[in-house]
Amino acid sequence: MLLLGVCAVAAAQSREITNFDADWRFKLGDSSNAQTAGFNDKSWRNLDLPHDWSIELDPVESEPGGGAVGYFPTGIGWYRKHFSVPGFSNDKRYTIEFDGVYMNSTVWINGHELGTWPYGYSSFSYDLTPYLKASGNVIAVRVDNSLQPNSRWYSGSGIYRHVRLVATSKTYFEKWGVFNYTQEIQGDKAVIKIQSSIINELKSRMNGTVRHILLDANGKQVADTSVVVEILAGTKHPVVQTLVVENPTLWDLDNPYLYTLRSVILDGNKELDRVDDVLGIRTINYDIDKGFLLNGKHVKMYGVNVHHDGGAVGAAVPARVWERRLEIFKSGGCNAIRTAHNPPDPTFLDACDRVGMLVMDEAFDQWVAPKNPYDYNLHFYEWHERDLAAMVMRDRNHPSVVMWSIGNEIKDQYTEVGPGLAREMIAQCHKLDPTRLVTAGNDEIASNTPATPEYLAAFENDIVGYNYPDRWRERKELMYAIDKAEFPNRRVVATESGGNGGSRGNYIWGGGRGIGNLDTEERWKFTLRYDYVIGDFMWTGIDYYGETRWPSKGAGSGYLDNCGFKKDGWWFFKSIWTDEPVLHLTPYWNFPGHEGEIMRLGCYTNCESVELFVNGKSYGRKGIEFPRFGLTRGWGQGNGRFFRGTTTELHLEWDVEYQPGEIKVVGVKNGQEITEVVRTFGDPARIRLSVDRPEFTTDPDDVAHVTVEILDKDGNLCKNASDHVKLTVSGAKVIGMESGNMRDLSPTKSSERDVWCGMALAILAADKAGTVSVKAEAPGLQGAEITFRAK
Repeated sequence: MLLLGVCAVAAAQSREITNFDADWRFKLGDSSNAQTAGFNDKSWRNLDLPHDWSIELDPVESEPGGGAVGYFPTGIGWYRKHFSVPGFSNDKRYTIEFDGVYMNSTVWINGHELGTWPYGYSSFSYDLTPYLKASGNVIAVRVDNSLQPNSRWYSGSGIYRHVRLVATSKTYFEKWGVFNYTQEIQGDKAVIKIQSSIINELKSRMNGTVRHILLDANGKQVADTSVVVEILAGTKHPVVQTLVVENPTLWDLDNPYLYTLRSVILDGNKELDRVDDVLGIRTINYDIDKGFLLNGKHVKMYGVNVHHDGGAVGAAVPARVWERRLEIFKSGGCNAIRTAHNPPDPTFLDACDRVGMLVMDEAFDQWVAPKNPYDYNLHFYEWHERDLAAMVMRDRNHPSVVMWSIGNEIKDQYTEVGPGLAREMIAQCHKLDPTRLVTAGNDEIASNTPATPEYLAAFENDIVGYNYPDRWRERKELMYAIDKAEFPNRRVVATESGGNGGSRGNYIWGGGRGIGNLDTEERWKFTLRYDYVIGDFMWTGIDYYGETRWPSKGAGSGYLDNCGFKKDGWWFFKSIWTDEPVLHLTPYWNFPGHEGEIMRLGCYTNCESVELFVNGKSYGRKGIEFPRFGLTRGWGQGNGRFFRGTTTELHLEWDVEYQPGEIKVVGVKNGQEITEVVRTFGDPARIRLSVDRPEFTTDPDDVAHVTVEILDKDGNLCKNASDHVKLTVSGAKVIGMESGNMRDLSPTKSSERDVWCGMALAILAADKAGTVSVKAEAPGLQGAEITFRAK
């Protein structure tokens, strides 16, 4: 899959976009006068952005951020960059763009303060033009993440997203000022509406042309539209145009086809500015009875919440890390992501566009009422309009984004100011983007201090979001039905709900302990039965740093660990989210000392019947009866299923006698047999290495993922191994290594680590083309080597 990082952006002559990530100097800790141009920073550390200094430091129990941020140190840091501007001209306008700095960043150019942006998740820019010169320039950035606690999850610290230098003429498209959306699709034609905002900083009026050109995935022009405009000196001018596309290829989940909209300002034949935006032709609708419709077809949102960290790399996440995670999500049937609880990295949304993933784009975790002493509530009144606008305007061209969320578990949902603030922000979203509805994750809808009716009424023309819809009293069974009866026009979605996480493979003898999560199963049966339920976003898709207690650095609620390795819960959700045959046994078959005792085996499956064999002995066939089928034609005429289910739960269980050897399940789906075998594994004997792709690139947003596995002599994964593995790498460098064990507090910026339950993951980056070699060794084990290429 093509990976488009910042380096891959091709600059048109009229708009010069320079990757500004390389060659910064950094110092951890405060420093007086570091904003001045002549400050001596030669002793500072040289590095490239994106950069997260917290992930480079070891967790410390006494850190003021505490378990909320995974006990990682935070503090204050300074960044400085010395640079020249090739082709500098006083006739150009220069801006610097930051995709995200956590947090309280203040920026100077050549000693002149440009401003401070408190929110650590917003993208923002500054005009450098009055102070820039051809050479000898210095950008200084002070990042202050010292006031703790200010977050409920791992935030990271620093300039952790991309930075660009942008040069344009004095007549240009406003930042995020070209907005495109599909107005309608009729037959073999699509009508695209384009709203653009043009600024003329010249001292004279500009008479010119605004042209929009639609390019297909191969770069071929398929449509265009032009209009003549007159823009007075020193003004901003809105332009509205339509573009008709013949025989369009639609963006959907199975074929996420992307066009490029090239927008150009012309003065005669001279190009004054050019902006390229992604464009996906698709329609969305939220029907009060049918739920979510994509291109007119019903789609249930099979969703997960994700926080923004990338595991071993912290908050500075190369785009390929998220792309790989999205591929794993999608292979298990997941089709929707909630960006809990902040605007995501733009490269994450780029990946969602390419992969075909729906996104609930979320703005805030706090409004006025605080959750921590130093969180966003300190800045809300002054900054929330700017931060919300930054999210909506930046992200509204992404076809993957189908819903806005203005908050999560906001404590103002039951205060006097909550309703007014909700109405204000919903109106702002609709003003900036009339195509999407707005929600918020509400966890107090039926609590003892419930969200007020006035607050919920603010969302009645949009979507009411339920965090844990089955949490309160009779709602454990009835869920949304109580409110749907009282408010029949209400649209509902589970913005957050219980998942099926736990630890990957770290099984403890449980005897007759149950296997499945019955609350999750019952909620999903309700969700699948009723079309009006838009979908469900379970907590969480992947483990994340923070929200923990010592001596852990992170939370294990994901159905993937933070390496992206699958837990049992991944197979459960795949069994209900896809039609692909699923057959997965849990737990493993290694419990020495419990021979002859009775234990419970579980199976996640969507097969019509499953038969279990233990060391060749059959324990009978079982099957899941959901949905239950009635008679098909008349009395006595069955539903055509060859095997009647034995349970309406969404998993199967058998109680069996434990004896080492082999357990096997044989499933039947659509007349075809599939088999899974789990064997008792032996002692660790050797290492196996694998890589996610045989070739990757030197683009800093591209990385290779090398999986380390510990096997016994017969090639079985040793799912309880904890051997210490050391990697030797040539042709690339390890930028992070993890195992999924949140209690392993050793540095992730390392090339050695204890495996966890037999596995670990190394993330590699390359800055030059050639062969990459990775060798792995561990005491007492046969080593391994793998080679692949960077291009």
